[in-house]
Amino acid sequence: MNATCLETIKVGESLPPLALPAINRTTLALFAGASGDHNAIHIDTDYARKAGMADVFAHGMLSMAYLGRLLTQWVDQRQLREFGVRFLGITHLGHQITCTGTVIERFEAQGEQRIKVEVSTTNQYGETKIVGDAVIAL
Repeated sequence: MNATCLETIKVGESLPPLALPAINRTTLALFAGASGDHNAIHIDTDYARKAGMADVFAHGMLSMAYLGRLLTQWVDQRQLREFGVRFLGITHLGHQITCTGTVIERFEAQGEQRIKVEVSTTNQYGETKIVGDAVIAL
């Protein structure tokens, strides 16, 4: 988004949603390799079942990375000042995640005009898996 558009952003405006393909085993294996998080609960079905789960499931940080992509497809990453999330539920194999964001505040801090954006992920059943917020310099 260009600077002129950012200057006119209003509270209540939504970011363009980011719809992702269904979570599959390949995605989990690739994320494990890229992140260095090889926790067996995410890549080994036998291990996951011994831990009481029906199958492996997505890394929480994978969904946070998707939210980061939502933000950085909207603004340059250099404008991001804060980004945090809270995990509400497990993202299982087959879940199709959609990331959304809404501007909830405009303010000034450290000599910059900034906005606060509320972000979340939901699956195809409307279940929210992660909520969080980000602060972006305009």
